[in-house]
Amino acid sequence: MALSHAKPVERIDVRPLGERFLTAQTTTLVKTDSIEVIRLVLPAGKEIPPHDVPGEITLQCLEGKVQVQAGGSAIELAAGELVYVIGSEPHSLRAEEDSSLLLTILLFSKRV
Repeated sequence: MALSHAKPVERIDVRPLGERFLTAQTTTLVKTDSIEVIRLVLPAGKEIPPHDVPGEITLQCLEGKVQVQAGGSAIELAAGELVYVIGSEPHSLRAEEDSSLLLTILLFSKRV
């Protein structure tokens, strides 16, 4: 079964999950040839090991706190804060608290 993604001009709720956090899962909200938007749900202590993606990304913390390592630096990202990571830059995450983030990835277009 194909996953359902938002359609153009469809409203998407990205407010903090609050009490819904315990049952929430990481979900792709939008996916096109050029952009992917994912809501990451990371329980406290969860780590995403170092990895990279070809496209540029932004991570916006919607709730909680996460440690982000990228470009030889480590920062703490808290609710309401956003970080930008260049394409192909290895990065990792570790949730210090139950956290949800909005991850946006600029994809390379398949069109020539």
